[in-house]
Amino acid sequence: MQLDQLRQEVSDGTIESVVVGFTDHYGRTMGKRFDADFFLESAVEDGTHACDYLLTVDMEMEPVEGFAYSNWSTGYGDFHLVPDMTTLRRAGWTTGTAFVLCDVMDNLTHKPVAVAPRSILRHQLDQLAEAGFTAAAASELEFFLFRDSYRDAHGKGYRDLEAAGWYVEDYHLLQASRVEDYVGAARRSLRDSEIPVENSKGEAAIGQHELNVRYADALTMADRHVVMKQGMKELADAQGVSVTFMAKPDAAQPGSSCHIHLSLWDGDQNAFVGDPDSSDPHSDVFRWFLGGWMHHAADLMVCYAPTINSYKRYQSQSWAPTRIAWSTDNRTAGFRIVGTGGGLRIENRIPGADVNPYLAYAAAIASGLDGIRNQIEPPAEFSGDVYAADDVATVPSTLHEAQARFAASADARRLLGDDVVDHYSHHLAQEIAAADAAVTDWEMRRYFERI
Repeated sequence: MQLDQLRQEVSDGTIESVVVGFTDHYGRTMGKRFDADFFLESAVEDGTHACDYLLTVDMEMEPVEGFAYSNWSTGYGDFHLVPDMTTLRRAGWTTGTAFVLCDVMDNLTHKPVAVAPRSILRHQLDQLAEAGFTAAAASELEFFLFRDSYRDAHGKGYRDLEAAGWYVEDYHLLQASRVEDYVGAARRSLRDSEIPVENSKGEAAIGQHELNVRYADALTMADRHVVMKQGMKELADAQGVSVTFMAKPDAAQPGSSCHIHLSLWDGDQNAFVGDPDSSDPHSDVFRWFLGGWMHHAADLMVCYAPTINSYKRYQSQSWAPTRIAWSTDNRTAGFRIVGTGGGLRIENRIPGADVNPYLAYAAAIASGLDGIRNQIEPPAEFSGDVYAADDVATVPSTLHEAQARFAASADARRLLGDDVVDHYSHHLAQEIAAADAAVTDWEMRRYFERI
């Protein structure tokens, strides 16, 4: 939506509210709801402000001590939210509302807050542009659908929820037709929010689905990913159902992924495509980008798998990768090569649906660009079942392991910066401590009577 369109629709009463949002370190969409007239009068030019504690709180909104960025001794001041008007769109999942994403800027210097997720991705895209490339990307996002409302699910302690299906529905058109009341509405609401939808389909678990949107440049794709999740949750809430983007909501079923597809472009040419006179369909840029992405994957794992629950997804023969290998059109590999010609791209199957897209794309681009700069060669292409390959390195198996590796990694600090690594390492350490202190349903069932 162009600004002139917004002015016209506010004038005629079609748009009454403008939602101003950004993502926090969890990837949650935070922000304010503006009266549309006041947004046009003030916020378009001046933006708005929010408490900088929003980049330090835990999931329950409690301020966490120990962050250098903001803390009690600094007084938890404000940061400046600057609307990126290129992201302005109708909120197609509701009525009378427009939605815009913001960059998070320092309130005094007016420079980007370095630890804000969108700032981190912007910085890496600037580095990529300096090297002469742009990135095309797509998030392939999966989710579980339940017939319980969010309020009812909370009241039930998130136990014994009614899945939208009752058998595995991967590609099943009959089962998919049964959820068109929600999934069809989601496709249409995203289309109406200027997010081009390609298709939806049943997935490899009961009540699990996937909704795919058209690829774009990496920043636009990350923005679409954020708006898509927010819109789908609000739509579910309005319909009295619920969707979850947890990586592994059910121990007995496959988890939900967010496969990310990425290619580099030099002008209008896919830089991954090899010389047509060569027998190798891949360019040096492809090999080095892949080599860097793979080389740094374990050190930057927290950017692809950011929660305690993320790591429950990595199980053998579960469709989630357990080892760091690459292979052409092989779904057992963490890095799957797909497409030909202009469509040639790398699909990273490691991220789960709980990923913060800004951090995932930033880590991918930083890693791959380092591979190009240092001509990092990938290992030989793997052929066969990667799950059974005992000689191939595994992904970290817990957030404890991944966070420790991230915090200690000189490469992570060189690629993302000390401030980013320190900020997110501290955030993840608090998440780990909260999980370690929790008494779980599993413990109660196992020990209550029999220990």
